[in-house]
Amino acid sequence: MGVVVLSEAEWSARRDAHADRVKQWTGPHHERKAAGLKHPVLDFLFSYYSHRPSRLERWHPGPGVVLEGDAARAYLKWPVYKRTDEGVTLDVEAFARERANTIGFAGRLLTATAGRAPRLGCFGLHEWAMVYRQQPEQVRHNAWPLRLGSTGTDQVVESQRVQCGHFDAFRFFTPQARPHNALQPTRETQAELEQPGCLHANMDLFKWSYKLDPATPSELVADCFELALRIRELDMRASPYDLAALGYRPVPIETAEGRAEYVRQQSAFAEAAAPLRARLIDLTRVLSAGLVTAG
Repeated sequence: MGVVVLSEAEWSARRDAHADRVKQWTGPHHERKAAGLKHPVLDFLFSYYSHRPSRLERWHPGPGVVLEGDAARAYLKWPVYKRTDEGVTLDVEAFARERANTIGFAGRLLTATAGRAPRLGCFGLHEWAMVYRQQPEQVRHNAWPLRLGSTGTDQVVESQRVQCGHFDAFRFFTPQARPHNALQPTRETQAELEQPGCLHANMDLFKWSYKLDPATPSELVADCFELALRIRELDMRASPYDLAALGYRPVPIETAEGRAEYVRQQSAFAEAAAPLRARLIDLTRVLSAGLVTAG
């Protein structure tokens, strides 16, 4: 791995550009939170995913980058940074020792996923299965109406082939919905079932990017977050909820036209996710090499 040396002017400009970029998302989130407002689409990026807005705003260069200048010493407060003759840089070996299990699992999962062809046509039924046969007060986003009502929502689940292979979506299925799923994914089978057409697997690129923070270049974290945001919008537009009042036009997957639109967008997201997944795989390989060196 080659080393890139950035002057203080260069890296501080990248740091500031990153902060400006992500504040378009974190700023409105802070405002909603201060006002006590909930958003059924956007809150997901800051509640289900555990990366705090303040950490998303923070810039890290990633491995193989040396930061020049006195201001770079601020990074030494993280124990996975070290001082060199040229400046401050990520201590890949120290990070690899600290996060060996995460690096290994992420690398295996992402590589296995990338090696499969996208499977399309699940039609986002996981969101429907999460409210199947629930009482109105039990529905997660019960401040928003179901487009087809409870009975109509249940009928969609019962009339379609539910084939969700993503464990972290399946675990939120209602008990009554689980037998309707063609697969019964578990955490142990995650690497066997994850595939690049899955909306949640592609949203989870954000998760894996921040699980490797601060070793992940922050521009890559932001790229993964932005993709997750776009996918989340489709996820909820194709859900049983009526979110038209928020400006989200529904993708009615209970119709042939809606299912065709869902597949088109699902395919486009799989294509957009592929280079981000490849960048994360490359990162795990660099970090794994540090683990070998450290060992």
